[in-house]
Amino acid sequence: MSKSIDYGNLMHRAMRGLILEVMRGVERTGLPGEHHFFITFDTRHPDAELADWLRERYPEEMTVVMQHWYEGLTVDDEGFAITLNFGDSPEPLYIPFDAIRTFVDPSVEFGLRFETQDSDEDDEEEDDEDVEESAPQEAEVVSLDKWRK
Repeated sequence: MSKSIDYGNLMHRAMRGLILEVMRGVERTGLPGEHHFFITFDTRHPDAELADWLRERYPEEMTVVMQHWYEGLTVDDEGFAITLNFGDSPEPLYIPFDAIRTFVDPSVEFGLRFETQDSDEDDEEEDDEDVEESAPQEAEVVSLDKWRK
C-alpha cells in the first residue's frame, strides 16, 4: 500500500479518458460545428508514429491542428491514428494518449495540459510498485487567452 494518494496520476488518467471519449465521438460522427483541436504531443514517445522528416523537424514536441481536413481517424484505448495535411502532403500519424502534452478546443475555450516533473537521481524510490516512474505528477487547465479573438 502506498503512503499517499497519487492525485496527479489519477487526474491524468481521467483527463486522458476524456480525450479518448472525445476522439471516439469524432471518429463516429466527425467534428461538430466549429470544434477543432490543437494537440501538442511528445515526438520522442516510443509509440508515437510519424514520418522521419517530421520527427527531424520536431525532435521533442509537435502541435497538430485537427480541423477542416483530416482522414482515417481511428481510435484505440492507447491513442489514435490520423492522416493530416502538411503543406499539401498527407501524412499518417499515430499519437498515443500518453504522449499528449496539451489538448485544446479553442471553439469552446477548453484545454488540458499534462505536466511532468523531472526527478533527480537522488530522489527516493517509490514504495508503490504500481506507480510508473515516468508518470506525470501534476495536472492543470490550459489558459486559452492566446486563442481568443
